[in-house]
Amino acid sequence: MVQLSTSVCLLGGLLGLFLLAPVRMAPTPASMCTPLKTLNDSLSHRRRYMKHNFPINYTIRVHHSEVFKLSNISRMRLQVEGVDELVLQRLWFQVNQGVLKKIIRVMPERHPSRPYTAELERRFRDAEGVFVQSHPTEVFQQELPEAIQDTWDHLTEEPDRVPESRWRFATPKSLLDNFCHTMHCLFSECFASTEAQQDYCSVSYWRKGRKKDLQPES
Repeated sequence: MVQLSTSVCLLGGLLGLFLLAPVRMAPTPASMCTPLKTLNDSLSHRRRYMKHNFPINYTIRVHHSEVFKLSNISRMRLQVEGVDELVLQRLWFQVNQGVLKKIIRVMPERHPSRPYTAELERRFRDAEGVFVQSHPTEVFQQELPEAIQDTWDHLTEEPDRVPESRWRFATPKSLLDNFCHTMHCLFSECFASTEAQQDYCSVSYWRKGRKKDLQPES
């Protein structure tokens, strides 16, 4: 009887852990990986086009929710009830759609980085199109968690209706750094390393690779 009671308690504890664990979505559809890797190829040149071709400390005005970092993803995973990877991926596309538009908007027609950014936006839209096609229509009609819906509503507000307190200033390079890092975090299956499993959602991973990123491009 003692052994039976112990077994029942252990089973109950394990079931409790499963119930408490965050819900995870199925892996990223394989069809997403090709456009995301193409997008990543473009992002690998972001330092050249987003830093060298702008004045030192040049910043643009963006919505505070468009400064979308790894820490935002971690916080949402821990604190937002009902959030899952698909919801975060949808939000990622919404955020970076606005980021790219704002970067392009500040560039004159003959700015040396404009063709690069326009091509980056085109590749982003290609990836977004595949993302939409990879999931049933009903998925995009589902109600979002309240906190995510609030963020979504803020992102789609008319600029002249956004309070001054919700604007932030950020460099084009830092915005594309966030774009790249969060893409790897939310679509990690597409960027799996053959050497060892990498935690793309960890800030320390990107700090470790910063020295490599700072090397001159060929």
